Amino acid sequence: MTAVLATIAAATAMTLSGCAAGSAGDAGSSDDLSIGYLPKMLGNPYFDQAGLGAKEATKDLGGSYTQVGPQVGAADAQTPFINTLAQQGKSGIVLSASDPSALGQALSTARQAGTKIVTFDSDVAPEYRDLFVSPVPDMSLSKAMVDLLIEQVGENGEFAILGASPNAKNQKAWISGIEKYVADSHPGLKVVEKFYGNDDDQESFDKTAATLQKNPNLKGIISTSTVGTASAARYISNSSFAGKVALTGIGMPNATKAYLKDGTIKKFVLFDPADMGRVATYAIEALKKGEITGKEGDTFTAGKLGEYTVEKGGIVQAGKPIVFDSENVDQYDF
Repeated sequence: MTAVLATIAAATAMTLSGCAAGSAGDAGSSDDLSIGYLPKMLGNPYFDQAGLGAKEATKDLGGSYTQVGPQVGAADAQTPFINTLAQQGKSGIVLSASDPSALGQALSTARQAGTKIVTFDSDVAPEYRDLFVSPVPDMSLSKAMVDLLIEQVGENGEFAILGASPNAKNQKAWISGIEKYVADSHPGLKVVEKFYGNDDDQESFDKTAATLQKNPNLKGIISTSTVGTASAARYISNSSFAGKVALTGIGMPNATKAYLKDGTIKKFVLFDPADMGRVATYAIEALKKGEITGKEGDTFTAGKLGEYTVEKGGIVQAGKPIVFDSENVDQYDF
């Protein structure tokens, strides 16, 4: 199935590339907005939700929207899609990068052609993009995840961290933030293992099983992968570790709701990914019109979400963490 999906994705990219030479109608006039949405991978509910926000914002702005992407989150798998979108003359690309540097050449070429690059969720090196839309300040999210673990296991004990991928810039930031906060403020806690499921359900499931069996004294797991949180919960809920090992981190309400209800997860933290897609799209419109350049202090309005200010390093903060539990999870549908 993976091979078939990869073939379909490659064929889609070739088809789009074949249309690029005659894509002036798609890109429209210089006054039209055309957005290419490129997540780390297709079929991931987290990125589907962010894409929904980008699509809604594009519609509100009267523009055209295209979503493309690879089936797996490999470092350079997004390169052909970046090339195709730039060749089509898209106004901008809303990108969650699988790797901070592997896409550099493709992004530089796209920007030289006039395509605005706004990353979200996972950034690239600043010289390769115009802006980065961060879901929340990295340290606030790291701190929130540790605090939720402490609520369950206390100030002492061993825990593990389940990440998405070791190369993604957001994963590095969140995990290093967790380690720093623990070392500075909660020295009784100890990270004994970091493992990565690459946002793949079965890989995350299998590696959770292996980690728990390898570390019998583990009190908890913090997952910085939404896919990983649901997969780890699926394993723990039907294992001898149920009720003994705490699980928290970031998660998607719909994917983790059942595990909140059965007590496998007490609480987790996230934000609405759609807000990142919305903010990134409005940022591209503002960049395209010359209302902002991406420098510190620039401001723009993102529709109903209100005004945003560009921070140092070309960073825009999309929102604040939301803590989900069994009492409020039914209020969210993503």
